[in-house]
This record gives sequence, structure tokens and C-alpha cells, in this order.
Amino acid sequence: MWSLRSLIACLFIGVTAVAAHAHGPTPQKVEEKIDIAAPPAKVWDIIKNFADIATWNPALTSSTGTGGNENNASRTIVFKSGGELVEGLDYYSDKEMDYLYRLSKEKIDVLPVSSYTAEITVKPGPNDGSTVTWMGRFYRADTGNEPAPDKNDAAAIKAMTEYFKTGLAGLKAKAEGK
Repeated sequence: MWSLRSLIACLFIGVTAVAAHAHGPTPQKVEEKIDIAAPPAKVWDIIKNFADIATWNPALTSSTGTGGNENNASRTIVFKSGGELVEGLDYYSDKEMDYLYRLSKEKIDVLPVSSYTAEITVKPGPNDGSTVTWMGRFYRADTGNEPAPDKNDAAAIKAMTEYFKTGLAGLKAKAEGK
């Protein structure tokens, strides 16, 4: 007959073994910042309309939206590299110069992520300019235990970093009139 201690030890080993094999992807984070030689109000005026991201992000050919800047507004963005994504607005504050949005439906052939939320914020920066922060949290495209190299954490981080950096560089160029 099993003692209580033996039974607990066997259960602990079994649960630990299952937990070790049941791990999945961990959430990833990318945060990019850029200083812009333009006042925050001018920079915010460029990015504040949720649907107008293609007017300042050179990675995109077009963007359209419905719902304006209200919660649950939607935008469709079309990438120069091909493909489109639909995003939904979750939080918007004109006063705080900040908005938070999410991927509405994954398309891993466009970005190698299975889901993401992102936030873009404009704050006062150096020399009466602005600092824009664009931060995203996401999961890789393949959420299985052994993803292919083009669908793993590194691929997801690289794609999101490049997208944010390209967008911020475009915003800086537009705000500074370059």
C-alpha cells in the first residue's frame, strides 16, 4: 500500500513532468523610442487619427478605418511588402497623447506574430521637442513548442522592431519636414 508521502511525491513528479512539457510561448515585448525636433502637439497632430497611420509610416501603402478614435474603432493597414492586417482601438486619449490597439485577426504571413497589443505615446522631449514611444507585446507566429525559424520568438521580435523603427523614422521625417 502506498504511503501518503509516496503518493504526494509521485503526484508532484507527475505534475512537474507534465508542466515541463506543457510550456508554450512566452510573451515578447518591443519598445522603440525616438526624439523628434517638433513640439508634442505637432507630432500628436500627425499620429492622432487612428486610421491615418499610412500617412506617416513608410512601411504601409494605405490605411483605412471605421469608428474614428472611439473605443472599438477599426483600421485596416496594407504593407508595402504585401498583405494587410486589421487592428482594433482599445484606448484613446487626446489629452494624454496616447492610444492602445490590438491585432484583430492574425495573419502570420504579414507579421510573424499570433497576436499583439501596441501603444504609441507622445511626451515632451529634449530641447522643446517630443519623445515618441511605441511599445508592443506579442506572441510568436507558431505557438507550439518547436517553432520554425521564421515563426519563432526571434523572428517575431525582429519583425515588430523593424516595423516600429520604420514607422518612427517616417514620423520623425514628416514632423521635422524632411
